[in-house]
Amino acid sequence: MEVERVQEIASLSNLKGTIPSEFIRLENEQPITTTVQGVALEVPVIDLSNPDHQSLVASVSEASKNWGIFQVVNHEIPSELISKLQKVGREFFELPQEEKEVIAKPIGYEGVEGYGTKLQKEVEGKKGWVDHLFHRVWPASIINYHFWPKNPPSYRDTNERYTQSMIPVADKLLGLLSRGLGLEDGEMKQGLGGEDLNYMLKINYYPPCPCPDLALGVAPHTDMSSITILVPNEVQGLQVFKDDHWYDVAYIPNALIIHIGDQIEILSNGKYKSVYHRTTVNKEKTRMSWPMFLEPPPEFEVGPIPNLINQDNPPKYKTKKFKDYVYCKLNKLPQ
Repeated sequence: MEVERVQEIASLSNLKGTIPSEFIRLENEQPITTTVQGVALEVPVIDLSNPDHQSLVASVSEASKNWGIFQVVNHEIPSELISKLQKVGREFFELPQEEKEVIAKPIGYEGVEGYGTKLQKEVEGKKGWVDHLFHRVWPASIINYHFWPKNPPSYRDTNERYTQSMIPVADKLLGLLSRGLGLEDGEMKQGLGGEDLNYMLKINYYPPCPCPDLALGVAPHTDMSSITILVPNEVQGLQVFKDDHWYDVAYIPNALIIHIGDQIEILSNGKYKSVYHRTTVNKEKTRMSWPMFLEPPPEFEVGPIPNLINQDNPPKYKTKKFKDYVYCKLNKLPQ
């Protein structure tokens, strides 16, 4: 076993009403002292069925420049399919521990795919109150089914159908982001690897925590991806750093939450901003989320799009292979 699983610690902690010290954040990070209480941030909500294309481009562009996060409705992914995705993910995490460990990340394994707990170098030795499952879902050439649960039996079919429904949504979003910078529809996607763009699904499982005011599910971060398309369950937990404060994000039923990630910030030469966010946990309820990360292939080089660079707007970011960017980010090294 890689490390002790948070889900197991939670079942013991709930008996004692305490949590191990490595999960207690420093005071300047604790939700109780850093969250603006009683206010849910209403991030922009964008209707993807809006027939006024210019208005749609402007909405996405403005949200990506000023917020780095927005929610989309009327995205054409059936709500029943999203419910099924949530159901099979929840059923996997409710399996006996030894069955989940079958697809755990092997000891010494450098990749991110598989069932696990620790993801990156932990600051001050502090841990997040979360277990997770990662696996690539598209294109077919990069899928390793070893890391896909065999149980529940409908897991694979549901995830494959969800991915196929997601691809046109992602293409539309990347096209709108391109247009918002005065570029052609396909330029943003080409800057991320075109049809070789990698889709990576993650399931976050945040069990009930006896001391939610002291712990975090995931520490503050920006996503390494280009964009992240996230489905939460009904339990509040996503927080965004806005105007020097942490706020809960108000969820909209059946909406997808879109995070601008680091690669879009780089491609846009800083015009679009990757969103700084974290997650909190709940005392009574299990929170889960299903982010889909859209990433360039590991060997693909990402840098500011040449059409956006000129004498008055020099490049603000280095061009580098995505795998090198990931290595620096996970190991807290300068980019």
